[in-house]
Amino acid sequence: MPTRRPAIGVFDSGFGGLTVLKALLELIPESDYLYFGDTARLPYGSKSAETVARYAAEASHFLEGQGAQLLVIACNTATALALDKITAGSGVPVVGVIDPGTESASKASANQKVVVVGTDATISSHAYLRALEARGIRAKEKACPLLVPLVEEGWVEHAVTEQVARIYLDEAFAENFENADVLLLGCTHYPLIAPLLRRVAPPHVKIVDSAESTAHVVRDLLRGTAISGGAEEERRKSPRLKFFATDSVDKFRRLGARFLGREIQDVEHVDLKE
Repeated sequence: MPTRRPAIGVFDSGFGGLTVLKALLELIPESDYLYFGDTARLPYGSKSAETVARYAAEASHFLEGQGAQLLVIACNTATALALDKITAGSGVPVVGVIDPGTESASKASANQKVVVVGTDATISSHAYLRALEARGIRAKEKACPLLVPLVEEGWVEHAVTEQVARIYLDEAFAENFENADVLLLGCTHYPLIAPLLRRVAPPHVKIVDSAESTAHVVRDLLRGTAISGGAEEERRKSPRLKFFATDSVDKFRRLGARFLGREIQDVEHVDLKE
């Protein structure tokens, strides 16, 4: 009998969360997906925790109204600052990106020492640090603010990006963290430069991607809950993808394709009322 497809809503302030959607599509192709990019109000990193929580709640409610039966907060800033509020106000299960990443990193580390790289906002929140320390892991955080604009410029294999990344990682794996054996990517832009980071990171270091870790948590959650696509049986072989953006649809299609690794077509512009 054909399976019924669950609808998963994925939220981010912009484009980076598309790497989480890419990981979800690879691991859970039997689901349909709704992606919301709050591109008119990014970056969230410069906003207060109260503002981020309000924006994220608005997007979450919108996705639920579109039929999402599970929400993935594919935004490190929103996860760090507002996951509890989003979860409390949601009528469906909610998964953030921080706990899955830290859980994978803690399991991957043999010596319980992990380096986390991310944006200024995520690192300043110390959400990864607290989550790792709660698991008995010694962690060092390193903000890498130049990497996001370089990725969005499309310079994923550029010599400038490699040099910048090398400087950041040299600083991160210093001061008693030379022997840290895991590099945790705490930004959804960073999977695009994972091969480059592999080259410049110390050879003994394992790289853990929060996007991939989150996809595994979502898969396990789906297996353990009674979420289905409703009464209508689905015979489609491919997932249905629907995208929403609060700013330019054309820009979302163009830039988003870099992150998702495939062409983006069905994008709808929406305005969320403050």
